[in-house]
Amino acid sequence: MTKLFLADIHTDLKTEPNRKGFGRGLKKAGELDEQVVALCADLTDSTQISLFRDAFPDRFVEIGVAEQNLATVASGMAAMGKIPFASSYAAFSPGRNWEQIKTTIALNDRPVKIIGAHTGLYTGPDGATHQMLEDIALMRAMPNMVVIAPGDSLEAERATLAMAKDARPNYMRITREATPILTTDKTPFEIGKAYVYERGEDVTFISTGTMTYNALVAAEKLFKEGIDVEVIHCPTIKPLDRKTIIESIKKTRAVVTLEEAQVNGGLGGAIAELMGEECPGRLKRIGVQDSFGESGKPEELFKKYGLTVHHIMMAAHSVFDAPA
Repeated sequence: MTKLFLADIHTDLKTEPNRKGFGRGLKKAGELDEQVVALCADLTDSTQISLFRDAFPDRFVEIGVAEQNLATVASGMAAMGKIPFASSYAAFSPGRNWEQIKTTIALNDRPVKIIGAHTGLYTGPDGATHQMLEDIALMRAMPNMVVIAPGDSLEAERATLAMAKDARPNYMRITREATPILTTDKTPFEIGKAYVYERGEDVTFISTGTMTYNALVAAEKLFKEGIDVEVIHCPTIKPLDRKTIIESIKKTRAVVTLEEAQVNGGLGGAIAELMGEECPGRLKRIGVQDSFGESGKPEELFKKYGLTVHHIMMAAHSVFDAPA
């Protein structure tokens, strides 16, 4: 793992909401480029876009509780040469304004950066109405749209800076609660790239977002049980880094995907499609299995929906032990 400058997740584990990394990254992007602007749907503190608002009040627009307008105003600003970052809870953007994102942003190929906060099970006590689990599927199906799920707050910061330089529409999902920090300031990030965090020969873990920490912990435990796992962190779900992923799958022929979202249409769906077209093998998808969330602490919800280290290890055994 040292080649990719990963943090020591055992002796010095730190946690932070990755929305804070987004806030820092957007402020830095604003310092680097005066064309960067920000819009929010009455959730500036929750999404941490408040850091940009306070630094550049003349480049910030408070839209209010009007997510459809959030998308259309951002598209208009992009048409005038600005680089808009538009934030809200993902349950509302893209959950409520998907049609406006489609017709005014994606269809016109405007470089709007859509930030969906409070995604996944780390939304915890807010419950099913606010636990956005379908956003990866919604945005992956959108033509022209880049889809990003950072692994931690530091990667969210780097991803935000990269998005500001990308000419395409982008969507990034961020979380409410603190999650483990597994990267450092030197860990590489590039839109469209997946990274091999651990080399292995027996099973491939392909993980996105917050699940990569659990993937690394499970891989270490499995090695002690005689299963050599290759861990691929896939922060860009669309476009997929097909080359890196296919090379690993052809080697192991046994795959477990991990995401804090619906597996139908999410990363699990994307990998299933890729394997069906390019490299058949044994596949187990870890994530939410066609059900809604509910209120609870993240650790309770991870157990209920089968996303714990134990569940990941069981999935690895199932694809490793299955007939080729």
